[in-house]
Amino acid sequence: MIDVREARVTAERGSILLGVSVPRSVLETRIDALVPRRSTPVVVYDGGEEGETLAARAARRLTELGYTDVRTLDGGLRAWADAGHKVHLGGTHVVGQSFGEFVEDVHGTPHVTVAELRAAQARGEDVVILDSRPTEEFVVHSLPGGTSIPGAELVYRADEVVSSPDTLVVVNCAGRTRSILGAQTLINAGLPNRVVALAGGTQSWILEGHTLEHGTVSAAPPPSPAALDRARARARGVAERFGVRAIDGATLRQFREERERRSLYLLDVRTPEEFTAGHLPGSRSAPSWEVAPWIFRFAGTHHARIVLLDDPDLVRATVTASWLEQLGWGEVFVTSIAEAGGERATGPDVPTVLGLTDVPSTDPLALRDALASATPPVVVDLAPSPDYGAGHIPGAVFAIRARLADSAADLPGAGAITLTSPDGVLARLAVRDLTAATDRPVTALAGGTAAWVDAGLALATGEERLLHPADDAVPHGWRETDPERQKEGFRRYLAWELGLVAELRQDDTVPFRRFR
Repeated sequence: MIDVREARVTAERGSILLGVSVPRSVLETRIDALVPRRSTPVVVYDGGEEGETLAARAARRLTELGYTDVRTLDGGLRAWADAGHKVHLGGTHVVGQSFGEFVEDVHGTPHVTVAELRAAQARGEDVVILDSRPTEEFVVHSLPGGTSIPGAELVYRADEVVSSPDTLVVVNCAGRTRSILGAQTLINAGLPNRVVALAGGTQSWILEGHTLEHGTVSAAPPPSPAALDRARARARGVAERFGVRAIDGATLRQFREERERRSLYLLDVRTPEEFTAGHLPGSRSAPSWEVAPWIFRFAGTHHARIVLLDDPDLVRATVTASWLEQLGWGEVFVTSIAEAGGERATGPDVPTVLGLTDVPSTDPLALRDALASATPPVVVDLAPSPDYGAGHIPGAVFAIRARLADSAADLPGAGAITLTSPDGVLARLAVRDLTAATDRPVTALAGGTAAWVDAGLALATGEERLLHPADDAVPHGWRETDPERQKEGFRRYLAWELGLVAELRQDDTVPFRRFR
């Protein structure tokens, strides 16, 4: 089930819990990875407002791209609500944050407040702070003295940082979800320490008036042989408790042979660096901290086969699978890349873009000269609105691709139009849309805005020329520059998360599973 509205629209007007957000603007760039089997039954929905055609247009495009069983939800989200079903407000994938709150509610995951953590530190107690976010986020901002160990890497690497069973282990993220899952991960794995989540994460740290560190690089090393032995033993306990199933190479080959009848996702849960160095052909890089609970970013099909690939020790795959078993999204298995056999591919994960064809293009230097001419083209930037604000070609107009054709008459000027996007891919896709809606010449900037920068050309900043409201991005406190507005954003977000368990009790589609 695919929600094709823009992210902010989905967050503010509501969504279906099990719907997967794939805005029409980026449909061709994401759909192959999310729904790899072309015969998968796909249901597309929009808001169902009078005159709204977004779902119908997206369904037609999916059919053009080779999907053979595509339907729209009659009446869209409005009809879903009118039928008495739950509509969730506040995010594009509420199911992810809801799962974190569900876990805390079911397991009673313990926590400490910022004040309690600082008091323990002031008393000189043995405390270790483990940040369960991706390292990239950790570098942007982190708690003083924290160490980055994201996702299932916590079980894999924790013994390299936690040297004593008497150490208090505090797991944090930016808010609540990954703090809860990180702490409960270590508890489920049987770490002998007292393990707690930091209530409210770095947002609460700021709300309490404290300062975060920026640019810090502090990551736990890979496990030593002795630490890896302990991690393996803990993973075996997790597998037994949550029914994690390991498969051999023959079973994986059978799954691959059946992938046209039963959807199959091969997700490599190691770090992106490990994936780049060598991976199973046909697999995707899906680091453990991204897969749980954000599985819907990788597997759009419900009840599909999901195979998690790892090193032979299977620690990270097993821990990740334990969360997916509880989340109830699909049928989960683990295996090692060595077990799969065959050759290895190298290089980063590059998703397939569907419907990408050759279109008229303009190179950066030619565009620079044209902009300085007596009849300059109008440049339309289809980047995410935060990226547009951070840097765009001077004079460029921001637009949302899904609305561009309908707004062709509103574009300034009367001459040529050049479309750009960060890497040029979305611009190339949009040339087709806009050419059908205007008589003006339309080209794409070859290589996109990145090529403009590589050519040594300057960018402008600020949200100065918006053809459409910035509905592609959900507002949140981290984007606020005013301290008081940022804090108010944090308070709203944390309050919303705390209310999610009550929201789940009103929804009869919740897939989450309880284990003893």
